[in-house]
Amino acid sequence: MLSDDGPSLPNTSREASEYRPFTRRLPEFKFWYSCFKGTFVSIGMTFFGIFDIPVFWPILVFYFIMLFFMTMKRQILHMYKHRYVPLSWGKTKYKGGAQGQYGGGVKSRQ
Repeated sequence: MLSDDGPSLPNTSREASEYRPFTRRLPEFKFWYSCFKGTFVSIGMTFFGIFDIPVFWPILVFYFIMLFFMTMKRQILHMYKHRYVPLSWGKTKYKGGAQGQYGGGVKSRQ
């Protein structure tokens, strides 16, 4: 894009297109509107006895776990594809002999 005369305007539409690394699937206004609508409907349903349904708690736990994994499946597969493990059981310990004072490692005091 730089020529001998200095910077110039883009010549093609490909050069003129702006780089957009992130495009939203759901606009922010629609997200908040849906959140408020769901909250107000659920609060309104608490005032009517017809919606007071007894539920066995293990079914709710199973339902929560099922919904969580159904919504997070794509993200979890993406993390494992790129070898990112979100859970860690401590720092990786490398085996090797103890070296000197400035060579790395710790010299044991005996």
